[in-house]
Amino acid sequence: MEADALPEAYVGIDLGTSGVRACAIGKDRQVLGEARVELEAPDSPSPGWQQQDPIRWRSACEQVLDQLFHERLFKPRAISVDGTSGTLLLTGAEGEPASSALMYNDRRASVQAARLNGHAPPDSPVLSPASALAKLLYLQESAAPGVMHAASQAGWISAWLSGRHGISDENNVLKLGYDPVKRRWPDWLQDCLPNSGLLPEVVPVGAPIGELTAPLRSRWQLHEPVKIIAGTTDSNAATLASGIDEAGEASTALGSTLVLKVMSPQPVFAAEYGVYSHRLGDNWLVGGASNSGGAVLRRYFDDAQLTQ
Repeated sequence: MEADALPEAYVGIDLGTSGVRACAIGKDRQVLGEARVELEAPDSPSPGWQQQDPIRWRSACEQVLDQLFHERLFKPRAISVDGTSGTLLLTGAEGEPASSALMYNDRRASVQAARLNGHAPPDSPVLSPASALAKLLYLQESAAPGVMHAASQAGWISAWLSGRHGISDENNVLKLGYDPVKRRWPDWLQDCLPNSGLLPEVVPVGAPIGELTAPLRSRWQLHEPVKIIAGTTDSNAATLASGIDEAGEASTALGSTLVLKVMSPQPVFAAEYGVYSHRLGDNWLVGGASNSGGAVLRRYFDDAQLTQ
């Protein structure tokens, strides 16, 4: 098919615990292409530690986009990325990893989380050892010179695609201490964060943050600009994919964890129940996650048993 006759498509990349997936969707919401690459399980060098080499994410993203763009069935107009909430790494000025990526369920930062008591509001999601802010405090204690950015999983891949570093969507910085109600970094962060300059610039979900870099356009022989759009967390992306779009509608997603979300006109924060809220335009996705998901099942059942 001639390039001018190809349908336009919008590409979503999903960074999960066990794999990276990509999907191209047309203007009428029809699926025009899909690809998936498995990821090795996170490393656990000590009890409570869960970490991955972020280069694995980039390699897997290259592979899924290689698959997706190979047959040239569509013209990509935009790419957006979602990733696991609370996963964090440090990078240099040009995005090169300066630490391992501490995964969403890494709980090594218990001492740092305890220090946040008295600084963060009692209903803040940063008070858990698994929060991105507790991980940032932990990583800063041994950070090498030249560290410039604290990046989420989705933010780091978006930066690789766009060449623009130090930018995040609003949803992926909630557990880093960002205030989604006032839409700014709160004042209390200055008192407990040694280098607040590592915090990213924050933009709304769905905001354009740049264009696909020239080397990547050349890799996939794309002759027109492709926008890079600020994404969200993996559980929010799953919720949106279920089709909910009105206040009162709810969704449950079963992945490595079990996530429950409801669309609401106002936010709800109740840390004692594990409930928090992500801003989505003029509405909020209110919910939380449970460890009673697919990951715990894999501890007791193999793939054949799970299929059965």
